[in-house]
Amino acid sequence: MVRSVENGGGAVEILPDHFDPTAVVPEPLPKVVESDAELVNGKSNGDREIVLGRNVHTTCLEVTEPDADDDFTGDKDAFMASVLARYRKSLLERTKHHLGYPYNLDFDYGALAQLQHFSINNLGDPFIESNYGVHSRQFEVGVLDWFARLWEIEKDEYWGYITNCGTEGNLHGILVGREVFPDGILYASRETHYSVFKAARMYRMECVKVDTLVSGEIDCADFKVKLLAHKDKPAIINVNIGTTVKGAVDDLDLVIQTLEESGFTHDRFYIHCDGALFGLMMPFVKRAPKVSFKKPIGSVSVSGHKFVGCPMPCGVQITRLEHINALSRDVEYLASRDATIMGSRNGHAPIFLWYTLNRKGYKGFQKEVQKCLRNAHYLKDRLLDAGISAMLNELSSTVVFERPWDEEFVRRWQLACQGNIAHVVVMPNVTIDKLDDFLNELVEKRSTWYQDGKVKPPCIATEVGSENCLCTLHK
Repeated sequence: MVRSVENGGGAVEILPDHFDPTAVVPEPLPKVVESDAELVNGKSNGDREIVLGRNVHTTCLEVTEPDADDDFTGDKDAFMASVLARYRKSLLERTKHHLGYPYNLDFDYGALAQLQHFSINNLGDPFIESNYGVHSRQFEVGVLDWFARLWEIEKDEYWGYITNCGTEGNLHGILVGREVFPDGILYASRETHYSVFKAARMYRMECVKVDTLVSGEIDCADFKVKLLAHKDKPAIINVNIGTTVKGAVDDLDLVIQTLEESGFTHDRFYIHCDGALFGLMMPFVKRAPKVSFKKPIGSVSVSGHKFVGCPMPCGVQITRLEHINALSRDVEYLASRDATIMGSRNGHAPIFLWYTLNRKGYKGFQKEVQKCLRNAHYLKDRLLDAGISAMLNELSSTVVFERPWDEEFVRRWQLACQGNIAHVVVMPNVTIDKLDDFLNELVEKRSTWYQDGKVKPPCIATEVGSENCLCTLHK
């Protein structure tokens, strides 16, 4: 029997006697999208249907006012504890079936639990202490110095900060480029992360999209054509160190060469390197090209919650110190300066990053990168052996393959999809056993999806190249 307490706007449900706090509450699946038509006011505009909120309002946890009665308050605390226990159980289940997004879910930060009672805020410039004393700048600058060594720039030549996410790193890098060249044109490949195009809209910058190769890498022949068409204006270029969908790495050296061949001297271009995921993996891949400030680049950003593995979104942004004065402003209220995008910044994130960097170091990351690449090749080979179209770029742990026919299967394994393709991002927490479970289930499901021949696997030759496509036309 369920007991309840009247509480202002309604009753607060208290634990029933038979309540099981470890039971998994199945997460509702969104409505299956069967066509590419989106209904707006009852009319189709030809795009995929958007399921607003993914029905979360049917399962949201209502906030109710606490009761003044201590006995009832104790009951409510027990109720909330049981809800959190069930939520934790569901997180364990969703983590077990997580493959499509580039997050390393293998970490243990139990030693940092002692800090959760503090409001740690790194207001303003990380190199200038403010009047707010509950900060973690000493950890933040230590992390920044580690990344400065990785990207080969001296301590007295760089400026940077721990961002709240990878998008903030891109927003800051593009902003620095815009401040250095106020009339510059932003160039980015068509497979660039949407945050770069968001930056162009926010800053009202002219943006030119550059074509890509089948791999997803920027097409420097098309880049050169577009540079020559705008020779009168400086160039601000976003270089991808791992694209979102295919994990393609733009050839930084070829981009620089193309700029020089097009008549752009080093004082007429600014390069931001978006290394969200692979920017931290590539330095540990043998024979991989280097991202280095010894080359004429302006900034680099990576995400901290992806390959590193942090429990909260965060990132690292580093630029040349000479560029930052155009952005910095004195803030009397803080008794500091600020050149960041956000004002308040998560002071816990630098501690989590510092803790991981100290535990793993360069050698630890190298081992994890090798494991990810090895497991990615295993997945790609098994997909092809099973007759499933698949592609893996040389400098990547992102395996691209045909989009599964069943959207419920896509949601179950949390796959990221675009058009007819999906991908699995092999992170340190993705084991061979997990890949085998996924592959066995996918092969079993495909045998039912396509058994009558009415529905056929999609042709993805355009996306991955005919040599990687195993549809009826190309195998």
